[in-house]
Amino acid sequence: MVVRLFHIWKNSSEDYLPEVFTIEFDYYTPINGNRLSFYLKDKKNQSRNGEPDQEFEVTPVRVDAPNLGAIEHPNRDYKYCENGCWVHVSIAYTNGKLKVYIDDTRLVNIPHYEYKPTGFTLYPYFASAKDNKTFYVKNVRIAEGGVKYYDRAMQDGKIVVNGIRFDIGKATLKPESMGPINEIYSLMNKNPEINFSVEGHTDSDGDDATNQKLSEERAKTVMNKLSEMGIDKSRLKSQGFGESKPLNENTSAEGKAQNRRVEFVKF
Repeated sequence: MVVRLFHIWKNSSEDYLPEVFTIEFDYYTPINGNRLSFYLKDKKNQSRNGEPDQEFEVTPVRVDAPNLGAIEHPNRDYKYCENGCWVHVSIAYTNGKLKVYIDDTRLVNIPHYEYKPTGFTLYPYFASAKDNKTFYVKNVRIAEGGVKYYDRAMQDGKIVVNGIRFDIGKATLKPESMGPINEIYSLMNKNPEINFSVEGHTDSDGDDATNQKLSEERAKTVMNKLSEMGIDKSRLKSQGFGESKPLNENTSAEGKAQNRRVEFVKF
């Protein structure tokens, strides 16, 4: 068995993954090849007693995540890749939220990941050049920051934005909202095949009817702003959901902030 462990940072004995990061890589599974594991810990340089390895086992058809077991790819069976294939893996971590994608499909979505990622290791199980079971890895990318808007739209089918702000109880945009709106405009301008339904959401403060109306008005405001900036109206529509689709509980300021959002959903 041939094993390759590698690390990226000079000070790799220290925690080198930030609170928001993305990791991507491509790997080749040979004919009759087994699984590849990645660890959100530098196993060579961060061998501290008592800390979990945070092992994720990956094949072209499933991911085994810590404490979750096997999560199957919805559109693949175990004959997929029986003659060998390349697979793209992407990992997105944002302040405790962890997602893992196989190619363009999200298999793992953990809202509150219980461990702290500290480093990165790859480990191909039962790899053997002698037995013609050689794994290849390329295009490894570790970057600080979240998944770019385009990647989110392609992987999730939508972009969730909390940075679009309004005056309290109104649909009037605050100046700082133009940052994310400009990013959405740039994305749509560069990719004319992408169309968005602009969807507004609120927290649970206030009554249901008021929140429903407010979410509709805010979504329409954002849609109209994009139209004013030059996006054709045929590529946009809007709707509101009020407080009916929370991402988090409305029992804390943080939870309410996550629920007050605008989503851009592909159609």
